[in-house]
Amino acid sequence: MSANFNKVILMGNLTRDPALRYSHSNMAICKVGVAVNRRYQNSQTQEWVEKATFVDITIWGKRGEAFHKFHKRGSQALFEGRLELDTWD
Repeated sequence: MSANFNKVILMGNLTRDPALRYSHSNMAICKVGVAVNRRYQNSQTQEWVEKATFVDITIWGKRGEAFHKFHKRGSQALFEGRLELDTWD
């Protein structure tokens, strides 16, 4: 099988206010952090456990400008896009 598929849907609360900046070519770049919670029952203690995963998201262009205008820290948001792994030293 040679086909690849890269799609993700996340819903969670914003961990910080969206940060908007522009590239040299005047392209809007909106950076935001989101916390996605997972709730499950511990099989040994039978207690409910909540675990958060923190994800950094980049929104490009007009969508980024609109997102920045209407959202703030603590807002709930739904994201659909693709995963891209960034690495740095």
